[in-house]
This record gives sequence, C-alpha cells and structure tokens, in this order.
Amino acid sequence: MADDLGDDWWENQPAGAASSPEASDGEGDGDIEMTQPETAPVSALSKKTEQPKECFLVQPKETNEDTTKTRKRKKRKITDILAKSEPKPGTPEDLQKLMKDYYSSNRSVIELEELKLPDSCFLKANDLTHSLSSYLKEICPKWAKLWKNHTEKKSVLMLIICSSAVRALELIRSMTSFRGDSKVMKLFAKHIKVQEQVKLLEKRAVHLGVGTPGRIKELVKQGGLNLNPLKFLVFDWNWRDQKLRRMMDIPEIRKEVFELLETGVLSLCKSESLKLGLF
Repeated sequence: MADDLGDDWWENQPAGAASSPEASDGEGDGDIEMTQPETAPVSALSKKTEQPKECFLVQPKETNEDTTKTRKRKKRKITDILAKSEPKPGTPEDLQKLMKDYYSSNRSVIELEELKLPDSCFLKANDLTHSLSSYLKEICPKWAKLWKNHTEKKSVLMLIICSSAVRALELIRSMTSFRGDSKVMKLFAKHIKVQEQVKLLEKRAVHLGVGTPGRIKELVKQGGLNLNPLKFLVFDWNWRDQKLRRMMDIPEIRKEVFELLETGVLSLCKSESLKLGLF
C-alpha cells in the first residue's frame, strides 16, 4: 500500500509534521529547527496576589489608678446625703449609739452596760429652732441664782463643748443674753497654755466654761479643773463646719469626747448630779 502513495507525499504535510521521529532521521539538506510559541512574561506581582489585612483594636488595660478613681467618685459625701434629706436634730439615742460603737471593739458586754448613760441624765435636746441663749434659758431657767451662789475655785457650773477654738468664740458671743454678769472662761488650746489656764482657774471663781474636749480633759488630768461642782454639760451637737461635719463626725473630736466622759463625767451622770444637753 505504500507504493500507491507517491514519492513526494511528505511535501504536502503541514509544517508541524517535521517534529515527528521519522523527520528527525530524514535525509535533507539541513537540520530542521523546532520552535515553541512565545508566551508573555508573567509579572511577579500577578503570582503573589495581595491578601486583605485584618485590623485588631487592642483594648487598654484597666489600671489600679482607674479603679480607685471610679471608686472615689462613687463614694457618698455628707453634702450629697444632706441634699436628699433634711438635717435631723441630735437625740440622746445618737450619743448612746456612738458610745456603743466606739467601745464595742475593746469592751465586754457587761462593761458596755456599765457605760450606758441613764435616760434621766439627759435634758431636752435642741429641735433646731433655738439659739444658744434661748436653749440655755430653757434647760436652766434659774441660772442667775445658781451662779451667784457659786464661789468655788478651779471649777465651773456649766461646760459647753465644741469642735474648735473659733467655734468656741462664736458661742461665747452668742450667749450674752443668757450669761449676764457670770464669769466665762475660754477652755481651748489655741494661743493659751495649760499652765496659764490653771492659774486663772485658781485665782477666781468661774461659772461657765466653753472649749474643746481635748483641752478640758487635759485640765482635769492636771488637777486644774474639778468636775464635782459641775451641773450642766452641753454638747454643740448639731452645728456643722465648712465641710458640713458635726463635732461627733470628726474622729479626733469624738475620741476626745469619750475620753473626757471617762474622767468622771459618767459617774456624775449616774449619780444624777450632772445633766447632759445636746444643742
């Protein structure tokens, strides 16, 4: 069958047929070069496709300073409490409760009962409508007769206890109509030494003393002030300072008040020779 094809059968083959094995061994004048189709160069950027980047927001860690600041903001203040409620006058129960809370950590149940003040020793408390003079006139209407019969030195008939020297001066000025000609003495530490006050108490009879619990306690300890003739002890209970604190809201004053009560005031109250008032 090969004879039927003719001698020049390969001339009619397409150009790609020369790549066959038979053509590589064929007899021709020259070698046939094999060519490949050109391809476009692939860029490096096309091979590496850019992936979308993810963003993460890092939350700042809460420090101890931040927590303390928030806690401080949430702390209730006296001004906030007073803004929501009207001020209430002090009562004997308030003093009894403060004494119980103060001594409960280091006293037994029996000792706490012994420290409890009898109800009979309390005078009528200020209902926030009185001035100092009007309140003292109400609890001691016979003051003029009382002070004229008092001649004992190193003692007073009435003590008014407040939180500071400035407040003591204000109280002395506001009680002019009550005290009359009775002798009044300042009993606080500002600009006055204890020895000077002891000498003044030894020189003459004093009827009324106004001062701070710390200085009065010191005078009692040094023997400069005898509490036995004392008839009235009045606390400046309801007055508030610039920070809206009452005298018993200040830890230092509260501590000194209770220490003063233990110097002989409690025993005088139980014997009913001394009366307590809350102004």
